[in-house]
Parts: sequence; C-alpha cells; structure tokens
Amino acid sequence: MENFLHIDLNIWQFLVFVVVGTLTGIINTIAGSGSLITLPVFIFMCDLSPSIANASNRIGVFLQSVVATGKYAQSKPEVFKGSLWLIIPSVLGAILGSKIAVDIDEKTMSYTIGGLMVFMLIILLFKPERWLIEDKLTKAQNKNIGTFITFFLIGIYGGFLQAGVGFFLLAGLVLISKYSLTQSNGLKLALVLAFTAPALALFMYYGKVHYGYGLLMGIFQAFGAWLGVKYIVKIPNANLWIYRLLIVIVAASAIKFFV
Repeated sequence: MENFLHIDLNIWQFLVFVVVGTLTGIINTIAGSGSLITLPVFIFMCDLSPSIANASNRIGVFLQSVVATGKYAQSKPEVFKGSLWLIIPSVLGAILGSKIAVDIDEKTMSYTIGGLMVFMLIILLFKPERWLIEDKLTKAQNKNIGTFITFFLIGIYGGFLQAGVGFFLLAGLVLISKYSLTQSNGLKLALVLAFTAPALALFMYYGKVHYGYGLLMGIFQAFGAWLGVKYIVKIPNANLWIYRLLIVIVAASAIKFFV
C-alpha cells in the first residue's frame, strides 16, 4: 500500500497532471476517450505498468462522473428517467470485464481497441443524421432484450479497459435506444458512474490501484468535468458540436492505437 501512495513528480510533471486532468475531464464529459490521454501519462511519466495504469485511471473516471452526473441532473433531471434498464446490464457487464482486465495482454488490447475505433468512425460517418435526432423516445421502448444485451456487452468493455467506452455508450443510446445525442450524453455520464464503481472496487480488491497518482489526476478530472457540463448545457447546437468532436477524437484514437 505504501508504494501505491507515493507520488514522485517535479513541477513540470505536476503541471502536466493539471492540464491533462482538466482536459480529459472536459473531453470525457462532452464525448469520451479522455483515457487515451491519461493512460500514457500514467505509464510513461509515472512508470506504472499497463494493468496498474488501467486500474488507477478509474479513480479519475469515477470522480469526474460523480461531478458531471450530479451537475447534469440539476439542469436536466428528466434525461435520467427510465435509465435503470440500461444501468443494470452495464453494471453486470462491467463486473465481468474488470475481472478479465486483471490480467491484460497489452499488445492484443491495443490492436483490438484500434480496430473498434475504426469501426466507430465508420458508424459516425454513415448517415450522420442519425446522430442529430432531437426526438426523445419513451422509456418503454428501451425495455427489450436487444438493449439489455447491447449494454451488457458495452459494460464488459467498460470494465475491461474504459478508454473509448463513451463512444460505444453513445452509439448504443443513439442507434439502439434512439435517444438524441444531447440526451445520450447525459445518460452516458450516469452509466459510466454506475459501472465504474464496481469495477474500481474490484481493482482495489486485487491491489491494482495506485491511489496517489489516481487521486491526483482525479481531482483535476473532476474539475474538468464540472467545466464540461457547465459548457455543454449552455452551448447552442450541442448535438452538432458533440458529433464533430466525436469524429475528431475517434479518428485520432484509431491512429494512436495502430501507430
């Protein structure tokens, strides 16, 4: 435990934590894939193993999700109505995924996620009008086996890696559950919070979490999440801007994993 509390950063490295944490908190709140920035910092700057970095990253994800979901619920509480049918399979899947992540093959994981990002980019570019729908579906239309299986599988991925899970959640919410992108973004925050909690608990149980670096990054991610939600609630044409940001980050993520 003592080694997992020790922080060894100079002033410039601390500033990297401030910038990266705040930026990823904003990115994860607006779209997703901020973990593609924090993971390299944990691995290359903090010298953590991939499995420890993957687990420690969940502290920041959890903290920013608490802040973002709470603030989003204050401004648009109606978005979360009927979300239990989505949360339950996601949590069950995350428990399974986090157990798999205890022993990760880093190379296989990188190529797998890179392939998934390419797939997501194709989905985003194909019939973009699907992502700009403003009509809201009643919660009863979410209660089907297809939705349950979809979010169970997404939960497995979220528990396993986390990086990029926001894209898959948005895809499921928009293309399967037919929510608008703005509403899907709010539900995404709640779902990430719900399945990150048990995943983090499991990683802690197996002694995979570096609490010092994880908490330090998490503080700035929580601040970034607060900024992100405050900005996204007020921005005009939020659907369009989120869609554009999704394309940029997904494309960059796919290139990063393969290169």
